[in-house]
Amino acid sequence: MNNELNKTSLDTLCASLAYAYGIKPPAQAANANEELNAFIDSAFGGEKCDRVFMYNPDAIGQWIFEKYEHYVREVKALGDIELPLRAVMPSVTPVCFGTMYTGAQPEVHGIQKYEKPVIKIDTLFDALLRAGKKCALITTGNCSLSKIYLERDMDYFIMESEASVDKALAKAAELIIADEHDFILCYNGNYDSRMHRSGPESYDAISELRANSHAFAQLCSLIRNNWKKHNTLVGFAMDHGCHAIDGDNEKEYYGSHGLDMPEDLNILHTYKAIKADK
Repeated sequence: MNNELNKTSLDTLCASLAYAYGIKPPAQAANANEELNAFIDSAFGGEKCDRVFMYNPDAIGQWIFEKYEHYVREVKALGDIELPLRAVMPSVTPVCFGTMYTGAQPEVHGIQKYEKPVIKIDTLFDALLRAGKKCALITTGNCSLSKIYLERDMDYFIMESEASVDKALAKAAELIIADEHDFILCYNGNYDSRMHRSGPESYDAISELRANSHAFAQLCSLIRNNWKKHNTLVGFAMDHGCHAIDGDNEKEYYGSHGLDMPEDLNILHTYKAIKADK
């Protein structure tokens, strides 16, 4: 496991997603990720994207992704580029997803602890809407992404019932087939929830790691078959990592995150370019 923090901040992603469309980034976004921009230019031959699909799994740290790479083999096989990134502090879900889609540090976007207010500053979604793009957020229950980007003129699909992740994935498939949205975000929090209950390397958690990889591959297949007229950027993009902690007795082993440490901060995003059929 890498004991050094990744050099490139998560705050560089947002401007690169705007760059993929050829639109102006949000007002407070940090400079774009140069490596991702160069990949976009090369992969699409200087053209821009008209579709972006972001698959957001929660809490899959780089150390997990690399140690159990055979459980994410679909993601690794499909990916064209892997980007080592450093999440922001505190490394908790609303803070990190706040940075991912504003390009701003926590003290700028306003979420600096585990709370879920609606972000008021300029976001990627606002930039997309100004450019006439149609956006969809597919989330679950009371998760951070179902709260912090509300109050925009876009489509929200918040799955409240049991098996909500399965329903979110089904909704993502439905929207891909319909081919009406320019930007789709799909959140999956199952690894995070299992990790907290039983530890990052528990059977339940690793099973969800595998399930994330399989779901991502299925959605990529649908995109390839249903978005043939579009240049599409697809991302497997987690918010932060995680680490193991002792439970209440010697037989218990739980997981957590939020600390200034490589296990919690180092993440590895994967991106794929799917060119339009000409």
